[in-house]
Amino acid sequence: KWFPDRRGLATGMAIMGFGFAAAIASPVMNWLIGSVGIAMTFYILGASYFVIMILSSLYMSRPPEGWTPEGYDDSEEEDVDKMDLAFIGAKEALKKKRFYYLWIMLFINVTCGIAVISAAKPLAENSVGMTSAAAASLVGIMGLFNGGGRIAWATASDYIGRSTTYLIFFAIQIVLFIVLPMTTSVTLFVIFFGIIYTCYGGGFSTIPAFIGDLFGTKELGAIHGYILTAWAAAGLVGPSFAAFMRDTVGSYESSLIYFAGLFVVALIVSILTKVDIRRLKANIRHSEDQRKAQ
Repeated sequence: KWFPDRRGLATGMAIMGFGFAAAIASPVMNWLIGSVGIAMTFYILGASYFVIMILSSLYMSRPPEGWTPEGYDDSEEEDVDKMDLAFIGAKEALKKKRFYYLWIMLFINVTCGIAVISAAKPLAENSVGMTSAAAASLVGIMGLFNGGGRIAWATASDYIGRSTTYLIFFAIQIVLFIVLPMTTSVTLFVIFFGIIYTCYGGGFSTIPAFIGDLFGTKELGAIHGYILTAWAAAGLVGPSFAAFMRDTVGSYESSLIYFAGLFVVALIVSILTKVDIRRLKANIRHSEDQRKAQ
């Protein structure tokens, strides 16, 4: 509501905290556990979260009625390409196929992302020969790529479009999941892993803005909650599937090709989403032309 012209930027700023948390909080938690023990660490964290979240909630407020950002022209919303495709509630959204397109895309992106993240340490050790300590450090550093990807990709989606952003996510990851097992250079391995982490984080942060584009902001929070069941399901499926594939094919490296196959499915769904959006926009244009003709 405060960023009607920059939805991607707004959600990226809000959600990048998820990504940066691993890089920032993990060292603090480890230090606390070593200093005061596990039980006291939970007490300290709980009290800190309580204070921070209460103070933050007091700061949050809706913009005044009729408020718009400086330089933002409401008349631009007459442009079909900048309009929300619908302004509907959560129950009605569940009846639309584009809701399930978003669900499938998020599910696959998170399933594959979580799977490779859960296998990051053994992959680094076995594929490019990193030491256990170096591999553990890599996993922590990747949290920065996760957080940075959330705001970078979400912001980029304001300019290139949400559907195009997801097409790029899946196209990039199809290639990277195929070449990663064949990579022997530590530098390339780190670069590829960093890009995968940005796509993983960006896929999550771009979803709320995508929901707003497709369904409006009437009940965006509720629709987002429904879509996030894909995140929860992926959290269960991803690591389990990675472990199953490792046991089946003998290594994490060999299993990555199967995840690339899942991204092919996601790419097809993202193309269908783009086609559906174009069809809906064409219908809106037709309706507008008829209205103006009358």
